[in-house]
Amino acid sequence: MTAEWYVLIEEDREFDRLRPDGMEIKLHRFMLVATHHVEGDEAQAAAVAEDAALHYVPGTLARLARPGDQPARHALLTQDGAWVVQLTQRHLKYHIRVTTARLMHSQEEKKAPPKNLKGMLRSALEAPQPAKKPWTPTAARH
Repeated sequence: MTAEWYVLIEEDREFDRLRPDGMEIKLHRFMLVATHHVEGDEAQAAAVAEDAALHYVPGTLARLARPGDQPARHALLTQDGAWVVQLTQRHLKYHIRVTTARLMHSQEEKKAPPKNLKGMLRSALEAPQPAKKPWTPTAARH
């Protein structure tokens, strides 16, 4: 397999949760919002990631912006090559994470053939199939 590089963009999503005791807590979770295929090698992917870190604006922030608005941006490059960016506009804070990734495996979806009426009736009357065993590391499968 030839090396295929991607730039991944994640946005921090904040969720308010009300606990049973009435206290409100804020939860944060990064969610993958974009994957961009890069034509080129790892260095080209790093350059595209830097461009995204310096120019990408989350859709939520873009929708709230007025013409001419430009958010404050603090972009940090971590030791492992990921970018963590804080954007601030009109007292709203957004965080994004931009990383590079090499595609290591890809598999297309496989669908089982549709059952005919006889097969559907049979499966409704038979006991359910046993559940698949959970995944375990290769070394532990012996």
